Amino acid sequence: MIDCSAIIVAAGSSRRAGFDKLMALLDGTCVLRRSLEVFLECPLIREVVLVCPEDRFVRVMEGERPGVPVRRVDGGSERCFSVLAGLSALQGESPLVAIHDGARPLLRQEHLMNCIEAASVHGAAASAHPVVDTLKRADDVHFSQAEFIDREHLWAMETPQVFDVALIREAYRHVLETGDLVTDEVSALEHMGRATFLVQNPWPNPKITLPGDLAMATALRAMI
Repeated sequence: MIDCSAIIVAAGSSRRAGFDKLMALLDGTCVLRRSLEVFLECPLIREVVLVCPEDRFVRVMEGERPGVPVRRVDGGSERCFSVLAGLSALQGESPLVAIHDGARPLLRQEHLMNCIEAASVHGAAASAHPVVDTLKRADDVHFSQAEFIDREHLWAMETPQVFDVALIREAYRHVLETGDLVTDEVSALEHMGRATFLVQNPWPNPKITLPGDLAMATALRAMI
């Protein structure tokens, strides 16, 4: 059986949401807890590092004694520093690590396992879906520009993103050396010329960012 560690990134301040989106309730359970449960219930996960403030960790783990070890570590000023902190906190010997945004609470376990299995073959795999909307570039005052953007081969990135542990550590060492901040792990690998296999997600997996996203996630959860 494939062994995989997990890092759940939940250190953000939720400035754009205007409320603590990670602790907001989704069908009676907070968003972060819903994200965490998918990993705790996955038979391929051997340890979880939760990157978040201590008070958030206490609230999410209150009264819980999971079979999978769960540890906490403080995050950084940028997402990439939070992931680095999570990588440093890994204690197991799993060859793979799945990195997930705590604000994506609708991840299905089947898809998590698909991503882990793909990473075991390719060394790097990430959840994503093909872009279906018409894309437009806008100017500084939000007027569309007369430019055709071809959607073919364009994918919207999601999490989890799963990697060989040694590979993602090497990628982040390269990021630190160059000083280029990255917004996800696929970008970190691309900085050193390494591609990632994209695993198409057939299920909704939105990131809670704005207040309306929580209502949408609630409706989607009821449907799926």
